Amino acid sequence: MSLAEAPMRQARNSAAFWIATGRCRGHEVIRRRGFVAVDGDERAGLRVLIQETDLDPGELAELSELVRRAAGPVNVEDPFGSTDLSHLGMRNWQMPVMLRTPGPVGEPVLDVFRVQRPEDLQAAEQIVIEGFELDGFMPYRPGELFPTALMEQPGVDVFVASHDGVAVGACVSVVEDGVGSHYWVATSSAFRSRGVGRAVMLGSLAHLADLPLTLTASKLGRPLYESLGYTVAAPSTWWALPLL
Repeated sequence: MSLAEAPMRQARNSAAFWIATGRCRGHEVIRRRGFVAVDGDERAGLRVLIQETDLDPGELAELSELVRRAAGPVNVEDPFGSTDLSHLGMRNWQMPVMLRTPGPVGEPVLDVFRVQRPEDLQAAEQIVIEGFELDGFMPYRPGELFPTALMEQPGVDVFVASHDGVAVGACVSVVEDGVGSHYWVATSSAFRSRGVGRAVMLGSLAHLADLPLTLTASKLGRPLYESLGYTVAAPSTWWALPLL
């Protein structure tokens, strides 16, 4: 897969992940040619995944109406950076879409395992809520961010890194149409800067080493991903409400 293809493949993979998550949560999933939307409650909010570079006027109008009537926070992911939502008063920023071509993966320094039990899924869920400061999911309600049914979704795997039997890191991997991607890579606050993020990535990459991989990187995460063989492909534009 080329760098030029990475934004499209990231768009498709992200849509697959959020469709699976939305269905597990019982939220409305809206699929159009140019975008996918998962319309949740006042805590989960609205998630929109732009799928094409050229939304038509009807799609843009429908997307705008979804944003205006959203019950909670709004996040729109545009891997192409081509859809202008400034008319909705949303703030925006950019993060790079990155690509890793198939290749060998090193061994993690911590124990990393694929989640198969509800209690481990809840441990991963709490690490992600803390690590990403998802205040909208507080007070904590088990299964709200990661419903138990997520473990049964084809292509979706949750991983946990543990230290002395305690969960200290987590991430989600998704395989869609022969391409893998990662989401919610997080470390417990008590174990930051101790190689946990690298460990959980390496552990989750082990079963994906033969696939092309994409992801969208934060500023803090980019150096880690580059050290794991990822290359910047293109800027992705993200839009959000409320203004923070």
